[in-house]
Amino acid sequence: MSDIHVTSVNGGALGADPGARYLVREHHPENGTMLGFWIYLMSDCLIFAMLFAVYAVIGRNYAGGPGGAELFDLPLVAMNTAFLLFSSITYGFAMLRAKVKDKSGTLIWLGITGLFGVAFLSLEIYEFLHLIHEGAGPQRSAFLTAFFSLVGTHGLHVTFGVIWLVTLMVQISKHGLHPANLRRLNCLSLFWHFLDVIWIGVFTFVYLMGVLP
Repeated sequence: MSDIHVTSVNGGALGADPGARYLVREHHPENGTMLGFWIYLMSDCLIFAMLFAVYAVIGRNYAGGPGGAELFDLPLVAMNTAFLLFSSITYGFAMLRAKVKDKSGTLIWLGITGLFGVAFLSLEIYEFLHLIHEGAGPQRSAFLTAFFSLVGTHGLHVTFGVIWLVTLMVQISKHGLHPANLRRLNCLSLFWHFLDVIWIGVFTFVYLMGVLP
């Protein structure tokens, strides 16, 4: 819980003058938000580590159905990977503009980042719908259950990231780049880059290794 500091407006001691007015100020612990967010990211790492472990164990159990070599469209997945990696670069540009208090530049780069995120989600939804249409839904085999669970969980995180990004854009447009919004930008930056790292693991471990015989 944050500490509450009570100080007299006229500089007198607390309780010295019953008629004096006092200022109540809430103290935000330095780096407290970032520490809490790092703890959250570590818990998210455990979730993805569990999903990767499950995929490693049952990812070759096809139950007589198709495997990754028959299902995965690598050019499409490579394009999707490029969308997410470019979004990480554009977010970096947004942070550079935020450091120099360039509100319009920050919003422009955040908007571009959001468009890349939406493009990534659109292709992922298309891939899921195509697989389900081909009869390769999550109920078809243990392999597909693990695939949809891992990739879908990552996609859900990207969805929350895009919603968070849009909300933050509204906050910045209304209130500017004050310290609280800068903290939020830093937290979202960690989250967005974290999703990039996870996706590189998904692309390598699931898609690239999945097309191997």
